[in-house]
Amino acid sequence: MRSAARRRTSRARGVWVAGVGIALTAVVAVLLLVYFISGIGFFGVAVSFLLALVPLAIVLFSIRWVDRWEPEPRWARWFAFLWGAAVSVAAALIFDAWAQSAFGRIADDDATARFLSTAIQAPIVEEGVKGLGVLLIFLVWRTNWDGPLDGVVYAATVAAGFAFSENILYFADALGRGGDALGATFVIRGLFSPFAHVVFTACVGIALGWAARRGPAVVTGAYLVGLLGAMLLHGGYNAALLLVDDYPTYYAVVQVPLFVAVIAFVLHLRTTEARTTFDRLAEYGEAGWFTPGEVRMLATTEGRRNAIDWAAALRPPRADVMRSLIADSTHLAFTRQRMLDGGDDLAARADERALLDRIEDARMRLLA
Repeated sequence: MRSAARRRTSRARGVWVAGVGIALTAVVAVLLLVYFISGIGFFGVAVSFLLALVPLAIVLFSIRWVDRWEPEPRWARWFAFLWGAAVSVAAALIFDAWAQSAFGRIADDDATARFLSTAIQAPIVEEGVKGLGVLLIFLVWRTNWDGPLDGVVYAATVAAGFAFSENILYFADALGRGGDALGATFVIRGLFSPFAHVVFTACVGIALGWAARRGPAVVTGAYLVGLLGAMLLHGGYNAALLLVDDYPTYYAVVQVPLFVAVIAFVLHLRTTEARTTFDRLAEYGEAGWFTPGEVRMLATTEGRRNAIDWAAALRPPRADVMRSLIADSTHLAFTRQRMLDGGDDLAARADERALLDRIEDARMRLLA
């Protein structure tokens, strides 16, 4: 009972913190919007906003697909998006104004100053602020992190927000230079590279997701390694924009293989999560907690779909209870995996006990 109460208290605290965080980041978002309109004009912001929705929709749809096996809390994802769209962009703009002035004084020419700003300062500042957001999500909602795929979801959501606001600025600037410039900018940023920021910041999420299964001792090192990877990828991408004459060839030779590799890795993570869920629940089944049929129902896509349909047909419908049972069983499997990976501490055992109690309660409600 104490473990169940602790888990409810932790979740309530997480929701409360998310509400405060969302409110604060929303205020920053409103101030940023006012800043955009004052500098660009309402028409330019409106057109750019609509265009920026296209790559944003592509990225968010992909994140939703990746997050289907074990969906992350909606309130945590909202905070991640607003952090990227408002806080990260505002911090980058403030520092960028200072850095451009400093580089203008120390650089010998405009080209050098631009390279320092674009290929060095921008990656460090932008990935630093985005990475800080991912780290905050990890520290505040640690119990929601079960592995690298969760890190990908949160990091990609932060990056999607940042790219959305950044695209508004780029599209508005191109709009002022004419339709051809706007079309070229939209193709490059909206269609060719909507996942660029996602790939960069995902390094931080993957590193923290890996650390989540191995205990607090490795969190700092993993975060720094992931942040360095994000900065290097971002810096290399920006440097190529300035130094490479034949960008389409560069994109085909470098960026496309990199993107394909990231897709393959994410697919591997999804497959691994499904296999981990099945294997760990099968171990609980051997201990008498689940029947073989329940393991197949809870740990396969087809089994979950059929289970929800069955629960929805009950009178009264209990599809929500079944979804909770599936979510708790999945989290139970990852809690067990965390214990096997070296995180066998009192908190993990308390989580395990609370989840088993919740699963038993859901089973009784379904069979009542």
